[in-house]
Amino acid sequence: MKDSINPHQTDRTTGGLLAITKNTTMKTGPYVRVKTAHQYKRIRLTIFLAALLLAARWNVNADETSTNAPPTQTASAAKPDDKGAPLPLHQIEGNGGIFATLSAYIVNPPRNGEPIGRPSVGFAYVNLGSDKNLEALTLTESPFSRLELGYGWDHLGLGNLPLALRNAGLVNYHADEVQLHNFNARFQILKEGEFDQKWIPALTAGVHYKYNDGISEVRNEVAKDAGADLLGNAGLSRKQGVDYTLYASKLFKQLPRPVLLELGGRATEGVWEGLGGFTDSYNFLFEGNVVVFVTDNFALAAEYKQQPRDYQPIGNLVQKEGDWWTIDAAYVVNKHLTLAVGYGHFGNVLNSQANGVWGITTKWEF
Repeated sequence: MKDSINPHQTDRTTGGLLAITKNTTMKTGPYVRVKTAHQYKRIRLTIFLAALLLAARWNVNADETSTNAPPTQTASAAKPDDKGAPLPLHQIEGNGGIFATLSAYIVNPPRNGEPIGRPSVGFAYVNLGSDKNLEALTLTESPFSRLELGYGWDHLGLGNLPLALRNAGLVNYHADEVQLHNFNARFQILKEGEFDQKWIPALTAGVHYKYNDGISEVRNEVAKDAGADLLGNAGLSRKQGVDYTLYASKLFKQLPRPVLLELGGRATEGVWEGLGGFTDSYNFLFEGNVVVFVTDNFALAAEYKQQPRDYQPIGNLVQKEGDWWTIDAAYVVNKHLTLAVGYGHFGNVLNSQANGVWGITTKWEF
């Protein structure tokens, strides 16, 4: 789709990103508030990580001899009530997966002899640069072996965007974050190797309701000063949407080390997972990952995720996003805890780029 010219834009070389002229002196109050909020977020993250490391250390000592079996272990070899490896991880929307992409495997399903599965919780953090950060708290529960229910709370700190908006003339703008609530339900249509056919992959379909708490405030504050609904005119007109996913996963054991291949498709109206709002039309996108189990407890993964671009940029304040890719390393600490670190390329995030950034993610299974 060819980008249309926004009547509210001017040439960047003129020093203004939007054609808004005001003689109001910029106030420093909102900027101080933004900085204070970021300080509180850093303190909160530090406390959480300290508690996580303490928990990991305690569990290494308490569970040294009960480390998970290799991923190649068959179900028939498992004993009743045995706890398998705490895989897959949680991805940031609250589904089983890697970081941004999903898996067809169900998280923490009922163990042998148990009527229902047990819950799992996760946390992720990515420093996106330009004072932007992404945090995710996730929860899944698999009441049956083929059904996974999940919730993900995603928080995006807008970083230097509020200051850029005020420099562009929106002197009354102060919103510095958006929050996305993800409600997920996934059903495993096929189990891997079902009907005694080893070639059959696991196949899982999902529906994901998303609600953005904060994008309406951003949209209204921008429109109030600009005199026009810039986000709505660009195509970012909605605060909620529904995604549909279909994923296949297959573990190849014929290689020197097990290799997991996961491919999927997504129908979505969301921009930047929905953190940037939702458009009025669906995009059908490809995503997937590959995982190599280097040892029984250590794995390397790479993932790729397409992103929609059916909206118009707003000067240099809201640029069109690029596709995502990440490289990740995950370590199974014990039969409950998995830790992972990743290097990511996320393209444009609103008014800045987030390429070559680092993040962490972890998941605890009860």
